Amino acid sequence: MSYQMAVDLLERRGVSLSSIAEIVYILQSVYYPGLSKEECLSSVKSVLGKREVQYTLMTGIALDELAEKKLLPQPLQAVMEADESLYGADETLALGITGVYGMIGLTGFGYLDKIKLGIIGELNDDKGRIHVFLDDLVAGIASAASARIAHRQEGAKVYPLVTDTE
Repeated sequence: MSYQMAVDLLERRGVSLSSIAEIVYILQSVYYPGLSKEECLSSVKSVLGKREVQYTLMTGIALDELAEKKLLPQPLQAVMEADESLYGADETLALGITGVYGMIGLTGFGYLDKIKLGIIGELNDDKGRIHVFLDDLVAGIASAASARIAHRQEGAKVYPLVTDTE
């Protein structure tokens, strides 16, 4: 899997990088008024550059597509078609992406999973396709990209490294 394949997978499912960057901008511009949408897009691209993110995306999208083709075994097929709220495997997979940048990513994911901001809500509400995994994966990518920005801002506190010899 490569970065470009991840971008192509997202675009094939109707998700542009700019739609994810828009979510990142909404989340972080409140805290960093000088933040640009280009910085947000760069952060999304950086997250997508990570191999574990690419593999997670590939896995979730493959399951969504198999469910659309009715190729999953029962009862999993029925669970996917109904987008059962207690399924949880979709959130579990997406949490792997959020963990790349720590707890900020985790809390951001919980927020996005609840409010379904931007393209996340569009995917969740799309009755013509199955996006059980994709809406959560996009929330995970946006959360990780947001956390990445938060960690890189000048206002973030930096503490000296303490070693056992001190």
